Amino acid sequence: MAIEVTVPVLGESITEATLGEWLKQPGDAVAADEPIASLETDKVALEVPAPQAGVMGAHKVAVGDTVEVGAVIATIEAGSGAAPAKNAETPVDAPEKAPSVTAAKSADKQDEVAASITLSPSVRRLVLEHGIDPSQISGTGKDGRLTKADVEQYVKSGAQQAPQAEAGAATSGQAPAAPSQGGNRNEERVRMTRLRQTVARRLKEAQDTAALLTTFNDVDMTAVIETRSKYKELFAKKHGVKLGFMGFFVKAACMALKDVPSVNAQIDGEEIVYHDYADISVAVSAPNGLVVPVIRNAETMSFADVENTIGDFGKRAKDGSLTMADMKGGTFTISNGGVFGSLMSTPIINPPQSAVLGLHRIEDRAVVVDGEIVVRPMMYLALSYDHRLIDGREAVTFLVRMKEAIEDPARLLIDL
Repeated sequence: MAIEVTVPVLGESITEATLGEWLKQPGDAVAADEPIASLETDKVALEVPAPQAGVMGAHKVAVGDTVEVGAVIATIEAGSGAAPAKNAETPVDAPEKAPSVTAAKSADKQDEVAASITLSPSVRRLVLEHGIDPSQISGTGKDGRLTKADVEQYVKSGAQQAPQAEAGAATSGQAPAAPSQGGNRNEERVRMTRLRQTVARRLKEAQDTAALLTTFNDVDMTAVIETRSKYKELFAKKHGVKLGFMGFFVKAACMALKDVPSVNAQIDGEEIVYHDYADISVAVSAPNGLVVPVIRNAETMSFADVENTIGDFGKRAKDGSLTMADMKGGTFTISNGGVFGSLMSTPIINPPQSAVLGLHRIEDRAVVVDGEIVVRPMMYLALSYDHRLIDGREAVTFLVRMKEAIEDPARLLIDL
């Protein structure tokens, strides 16, 4: 008897999602509660578990289709399942003939290995395109599954095997053919994920609605770097987490938001809503795009609590287990582009919030201190804000408070 698999409840006010990928193919054995498909909502990716053990039946919808809550997407049949058929899938752009017998055998082997491992369509295409054995790559996705980023990083590292044509030529004793001088001009058209569509829409809405302005300052990171170097080992030993830079900025932001409450407020119709708490949204890079989970009541947290929370967000963003509740709300956002090497930027606010703080890379620069030119590790801070609510004086005051706290971390302990 076949059991229908339906789209589960996705969260408050969420009625539909997009089928991101099938994790199980027809004929695969599945265990009860084992993920069989991934759904993409406006904010997060959710996995659909098997309602019972058995054999994966027919897929009722295709990757990229929009499905509503309660819709049937697949069936589970009774049984123990069978091994996937060899070469069950063949890429559309696969060559009709291999350049040699050896290369053909190699391609067959790689196709067989790719078919025996659960891969998303985009990952399978990359694996076969580059002639890679997916079993040689360490997956960083949910339950160790390979992601597109894993394969791309593996290719960039140069660890993959030589192209099949060269392998065949080497076996036959012939020199490989000279590369074409024309170069490749391939194009790939990929549908935007629901998450990316939502990010694009919200960012454009922020530009169309808010009166955006960005104010800059720079900060000397010497004191924070020295404090971190002095106490990082003791901190890790006591709290079981590394002492990072973000903890300093989150605590400094909480103190500055208390001094300049309009930066922590938002516009609701013709009213201004002020918050006496600091729910800090921290921008985190995930495989499917940028997400902003919220550190709630950050003003009451210790450094260890903040670092533990951020570390947990990072891990769950990577494996796709962040929930809608993790990203709901937020009164102020911190985005750290410095981890990617950014020198300066003008971040866009996350509506309905009124401000976002952009952090950037730390670099040694010549500055004047007490009349002398010295080299110090400096960072640019950027505060983008809604000028309808926040005046320039308030924006500058906020950045000055941040600068004072970072350059003299003792202020964070005595609330100055």
